[in-house]
Amino acid sequence: MSNPVTATNGAQFAGMATVADAGLQGMITLRGDLSSKALAAAVKAATGAKVPAQRKIEISESGAAAWMSPDELLLLVPYEAAVAKTAELAEALKGEHALAANVSDARSFFTITGEGARETLAKISPVDMSPAAFAPGDFRRSRTAQVAAAFWLEADGSLRLVCFRSVGAYMFNLLSNAAHPQSAVGVYQG
Repeated sequence: MSNPVTATNGAQFAGMATVADAGLQGMITLRGDLSSKALAAAVKAATGAKVPAQRKIEISESGAAAWMSPDELLLLVPYEAAVAKTAELAEALKGEHALAANVSDARSFFTITGEGARETLAKISPVDMSPAAFAPGDFRRSRTAQVAAAFWLEADGSLRLVCFRSVGAYMFNLLSNAAHPQSAVGVYQG
């Protein structure tokens, strides 16, 4: 059996922002009652993070939990642990109306860093990326050009973006074009 690879196999582009394949990331879709104490305990055990508020992401040293919808979270765990963590979640949530699915290999994961990171994403998404409207810990599930994606802002000002693996190469090219130095508009700098 061969080693797993990402859809864009480590691709990177440097322009007014740096767009990079963020590598393999364990991702678990968890559906259920987000107000359930059992679900909150299972999320904490799997990721070290608490259940996030609407349009937020909670990040811990061992993982993260992101709000996707009123009954759905995206859990980030180490890639190698995703299968075991999914099974642990299913076991912990027996008797609850919940579903845990390992979607790690069905997703692509990118970082957008540098001074032009906000502008790069603002060009392709209908989200207000200004510092007043989009702060560290904010999470959005939206469109980026013609494809669905989810993204958030890290404390260091870098952005993380998740999309379907099937459009990973398209997303990389889309972000690279938006980050091209000759495409700079000059908003959201700094």
